[in-house]
Amino acid sequence: MTDPNQLTAPTAVAVLTHVVRSIVDDPDAVQVDEVEGRQRIKLEVKVGPGDLGRVIGRRGRTAQSIRVLVRAAAAKDGHEVDVDFVD
Repeated sequence: MTDPNQLTAPTAVAVLTHVVRSIVDDPDAVQVDEVEGRQRIKLEVKVGPGDLGRVIGRRGRTAQSIRVLVRAAAAKDGHEVDVDFVD
């Protein structure tokens, strides 16, 4: 993860990291990277082997819920974010 002092959306990254770490079997393998785009900030989430299915959930419901939660947290930072789960 990038340095918390350098983050554009620190609240969104903290919420995303906390939620994903609480879901997966190997919380130490969770990595959240912030990539600045043209209009939005992209948060890329990498998890350990075998944990991607847990984060995505059935029919993507867990992933969609995480996205909604993180977008609300990003509003506090004054930014719009997209969350991508990277394999």
